[in-house]
Amino acid sequence: MSGLLLLAAFSVFVGVLIGAAGIGGVLLVPFMVYGLDVGIHGAIPGAMFGYIFAGLMGALLYARHGSIRWNMAGWLILGAMPAAYLGALTASETSSQLLEIAIAGLLLFAGVNALRPSTQQDGVERALAPLALVVIGAVTGYGSALTGTGGPLILVPLLVWLRIPVLTAVGLSQATQFPLAALATAGNVTSGTVDFALGAAIAAGLTLGVAFGAKAAHILSPSVVKTIVAWIIVSVGLFVVARILHPLVV
Repeated sequence: MSGLLLLAAFSVFVGVLIGAAGIGGVLLVPFMVYGLDVGIHGAIPGAMFGYIFAGLMGALLYARHGSIRWNMAGWLILGAMPAAYLGALTASETSSQLLEIAIAGLLLFAGVNALRPSTQQDGVERALAPLALVVIGAVTGYGSALTGTGGPLILVPLLVWLRIPVLTAVGLSQATQFPLAALATAGNVTSGTVDFALGAAIAAGLTLGVAFGAKAAHILSPSVVKTIVAWIIVSVGLFVVARILHPLVV
């Protein structure tokens, strides 16, 4: 019980990062694996279950502020949903070490990419072709379900790299997260890997945190929030790499 309460509390912190900048979800699985000694094949499905509720809350709040471009979100979701289901099935058959390497890579990619100086103007409206959005959605869905990092972690850096304004990118990631996580969870249920007690603790914490984070995103400068989260993620990424390279690192 104490472990679940600690997990719920940490999930609040992760939820704030997801709601504010979209790139905090990758911290959840490493915390469970290295901090709570949860097996990675149990941590990933639990995290994806929690992202269902975080995504729903985030989408509702960002939609209320008019920060979701639904014409783009629909194409992203079209690509993400089937890919998330396949990613979840793949995760259950993938070795723990390979999953940890994938997570470390995503951590470093997301963090370093977020630290890159941006030359775009956040108020400028930009668009991507439907086919490009479907492909981006598929990459996001598969990678997120495979690693348990949540859609925003992969989608936001990709969209920012493609010069989509930060707030627009985070809003799109919130809209995509709910259907993506739902299909990934369906795949995890099929493979029998979902611990619903674990998932419920995560869901409760993430939902509360996302509510605070979404509010902060519309008050604070997106670049400031992104920089803070980026340094946190790079630090955790280096820690995971150290664990992979040297099992004695604590």
